[in-house]
Amino acid sequence: MKMSIGVDLHKTQFTVCFLSEDRRIEAHRLYPTTKSGYEDFFTQCNEFEQESYNLQAAVESTGNARFFRNQLITKGIDVTVVNTMKFKVINESVKKTDKHDAKTLAEFLEKDMLPESQLCSQMSEDIRRILKSRQVLVKATVSIKNQLHGMLMGYGIETKTGQFQSKRERQRILNGLVDHDIYGGAIVAVQPLFEIIDRLSVDIKKLEVVLASLVAEDEDVSLLMSIPGVGLITASTIRAHIDDINRYESAKKFASYMGLAPWVQNSNETIHHGHITKRGPQELRTAMVQCVLGMVRTKSKTENFRLMINYRLMKKHKGSGTSIIATARKLSTIMYTMLKNREPFDPIRMENKKKYLDMQAAALDAAREQKVC
Repeated sequence: MKMSIGVDLHKTQFTVCFLSEDRRIEAHRLYPTTKSGYEDFFTQCNEFEQESYNLQAAVESTGNARFFRNQLITKGIDVTVVNTMKFKVINESVKKTDKHDAKTLAEFLEKDMLPESQLCSQMSEDIRRILKSRQVLVKATVSIKNQLHGMLMGYGIETKTGQFQSKRERQRILNGLVDHDIYGGAIVAVQPLFEIIDRLSVDIKKLEVVLASLVAEDEDVSLLMSIPGVGLITASTIRAHIDDINRYESAKKFASYMGLAPWVQNSNETIHHGHITKRGPQELRTAMVQCVLGMVRTKSKTENFRLMINYRLMKKHKGSGTSIIATARKLSTIMYTMLKNREPFDPIRMENKKKYLDMQAAALDAAREQKVC
């Protein structure tokens, strides 16, 4: 007989509702998220298993849902992680208690009516954590550099964007502050910040080395990096957030997951199209924008690509922002095809359409001649 377990998970505790299929058992328990709490919970689960109950659990997608799910899987309990974006019953309930929420999850689990959230693989999770740590360090570095620009401006020293990027340039500025008495105590205020930038730069490079080692044999990252202008960080970000390309049935659904698809309202004979939905991970959309900007920067390689020609034409009429997003949407289709077919980026297929067809015809003629010989 089936035993449905609804779990309302929090940071310090979790409320559980055990609900049997015949409704003979409806038990509520509260456990702390500690080692002893998990042990007590599993002891209760073992008691129900000895009574020939088939246990199934449901928990909402939260920050520690992965850890909780892994704990239950090791004990042989099937777990459904609920997609909270599609399951609004709990949020919109007028009776919002942990006990009631756990029972609601158990009831919907029993009827197999819970929208499941797809958790990424452990490999993707590890890449995301490294990228997140790097992002925190990069933001801290940028913040300190902005403070330094303002601080030096107060001493009458004009600095340019990117001037603090080089360690040699930072040392030159420090030497200039030491040699001139007119700057007063500027050296005392500036030097510690420069030292922090030095340490952060070292830590950022360490994380990049770890990331490079982690994805060294990853085929998806290699395929994505075959696109001109796409580097290690951007490719790793995209790979980590899409996880498995086979999760997406089509290129349209792939773009929709990224949040690059426009929203649509269709009622009777009225159809409205709006801006992009922005429903997917923000990091993924940012990475797609960086891919487009990378292709723009590598002009020598991408200038004759149809994608870039359309981008430049659109930019004249629609502006830069809209053109970048539209190009990112088209690029997502290319990426989907590459990852689905396990093929690297082919610059020949991106050339002018007439030129590409001529090259195809020439290749076909050469193949025919070789076959005749």
